[in-house]
Amino acid sequence: MREPYGVRLATVVAARGPLCVGIDPHPGLLRAWGLDADLAGLERCARGMVEALGADVAVLKPQSAFFEAYGSRGVAVLERTLADIAATGALSLLDVKRGDIGSTMDAYAAAYLTDGSALAADAVTLSPYLGFGSLDGALAVARDHGRGVYVLALTSNAEGPQVQHATDLDGRSVGQTVVDEAAERNAGSGPGHVGVVVGATIGKTGTRFDHLNGSILAPGLGAQGGTAAGIAEVFGAALPLVLPTTSREVMGAGPDPDRLRAAAASTLASVRGVLQPH
Repeated sequence: MREPYGVRLATVVAARGPLCVGIDPHPGLLRAWGLDADLAGLERCARGMVEALGADVAVLKPQSAFFEAYGSRGVAVLERTLADIAATGALSLLDVKRGDIGSTMDAYAAAYLTDGSALAADAVTLSPYLGFGSLDGALAVARDHGRGVYVLALTSNAEGPQVQHATDLDGRSVGQTVVDEAAERNAGSGPGHVGVVVGATIGKTGTRFDHLNGSILAPGLGAQGGTAAGIAEVFGAALPLVLPTTSREVMGAGPDPDRLRAAAASTLASVRGVLQPH
C-alpha cells in the first residue's frame, strides 16, 4: 500500500529540498524555447522539463489547461508527462483547480486521484467555492490512494481578495475558513494529505496556518515578485509547512537542460535558507 501523501512529500523534500517547479508550456514560452506552438512543441517542452529536472526537484507541477488546449492529443502528452515524472522519483502535482458537487466531483476524483487512471497524479489542486464540504468525496479518495490535494485558500492573483478576504459575521475571512476546514480533515498524527494554496506575494493577512498539519503550496516566487523574505512574512511560524512553487523563473532558462537545472538550483538556494535554516 502506498504511504500517505504527507509522508511521501516530507521524504522527497528532505532529500531534494523544498521546491515545486511548474510545467506551464503556454504558446509564448514555446516560442521562447525556439519551438512551434503545436503538439510537437508541447511535448518537447513538457517532457524536456521532466528530463532536465525530474532527478533533482521534489515536485513538478504540470498545468493541465496548456495540455487540454490541444485536445485529446494534448491530454495524451500530459499522460506521458505524468508517467515521466513518476519514473524520476519526483512527485507530480497536477494543477487542475477542479471543484464541483456529487457525481461530477466523484468523476474528477476518479480521473486524477485513483490508481489505474492515466491522469492520476500524486496530488491535485481543487477549488472550494461550491462549499468546502463539496470536496469531501475527493478528499476521501485521495486519502485512500495515498495522494494529496491542495485547496485554493488565498491566491496571489489581484482578483482573489474580492472573495477570499471577505469575512463572515464572526470576522473570519473566507481564506481562513478554507485553512480551518483543511486543518479539520488533517486532524490526527502525521502530516495530513489536505494542503492549501496561499500566494507567496499576499503579505501579512493575519491568517493562521500553524494548525494546518498539511502542506502549503506557495506560488508567486520569482517572476511574480515573491521572495524568500516575503515567504517568511506571509507564513511566519508555519514556514516548515511551505512548499514554494515557481514556473517562469525556471522555465525561462530553457530549453538547455543545464541552464534549467542551474535556475532550479538557484531558486532552491534562495528559499532554503529561510525554510531549512539548519
